[in-house]
Amino acid sequence: MTATTTTSIKTALLHLSTLLHLSTTAFSIGVNYGTLANDLPSPSQVANFLKTQTIIDSIKIFDTNPDILRGFANTNITVTVTVGNGDIPALVDANAASRWVANNIEQFYPQTRIKLIAVGNEILFTGNKEWISHLVPCIKSLHQALVRAGINDVKVSTPYTLGILQNSVQPSAARIKLAYGKVVFAPMLEFLRQTKSPLLVNPYPYFSYSPSMEDYILFKPNPGIHDDNTNITYTNMFVAMMDAVYSAIKAMGYDDLDIVVAESGWPSLGDPNQPMCTVENAVLYNKNMIKVVTSGEGTPLMPKRRFETYVFALFNENLKPGTAAERNWGLFRPDFSPIYDVGILSNIGKV
Repeated sequence: MTATTTTSIKTALLHLSTLLHLSTTAFSIGVNYGTLANDLPSPSQVANFLKTQTIIDSIKIFDTNPDILRGFANTNITVTVTVGNGDIPALVDANAASRWVANNIEQFYPQTRIKLIAVGNEILFTGNKEWISHLVPCIKSLHQALVRAGINDVKVSTPYTLGILQNSVQPSAARIKLAYGKVVFAPMLEFLRQTKSPLLVNPYPYFSYSPSMEDYILFKPNPGIHDDNTNITYTNMFVAMMDAVYSAIKAMGYDDLDIVVAESGWPSLGDPNQPMCTVENAVLYNKNMIKVVTSGEGTPLMPKRRFETYVFALFNENLKPGTAAERNWGLFRPDFSPIYDVGILSNIGKV
């Protein structure tokens, strides 16, 4: 047996071990906890509500709000924090990264179960060359700062929009756009593999909505879209999007990575020209999406897998700019009454 053959066998066994782990790991349902509102309850009240009245046991926030981090201390609810897009270039510096970790992680951890640092949000899609060029160095810098601080179980990653994909109508043909592939995305995937960190994606069928695609997007009965390469017919867009992501990273040799749904959801109210934004549609989408990620059935290309998922969003946010839909993604009102129920209230919460 040659050295090359031995290496190939070891690599294959490593991938098999990782895939077996991914297929059996129990994941939770999380929520994105945005705070662009002036009527929200205190973080400690939010933490108590989630802990005592829902099955949600993980949150993702869009900053490192110290009040939230303190409010979720000793709750056993895991927290993903976010580095602002504009902070990315400066944190490439080792000293700056160490200060950031000291100020935003060390003083709260482990009492607050911070599990991941999301560096920016959909950076590749911003088109900002400075942010893009510093993204991977920043992620590595923060990881090294965590190691220096003796914190070994907080992961570092970055959320991607599915706009980085091309040829994604047939999931098996999806690939990373050439502008991102080798220069930015490949080094990122290698870092994620080396550090056993997840790939974060934001699949939003909502943004592909058209009346002719409504049934396909909202998990209603429909003829589906046939993938000629695999002979698989997809009957909903969310699953097709997940398999498109898988196909794209598999083509680059990284199909062993864990895929986390960092954001996905549906607004329950919109402007008059947004008739798809209804409570009924929000229930249809979120309930079925949650079923897909938690059932253990997986997807056609990723069978028997569950996906850690963060529903967007916990609350309606009345100060968000833009259309009415932007202010109505929430599962709950500020008084904790549900806008609709998708099965995340515990028995206590339903009383």
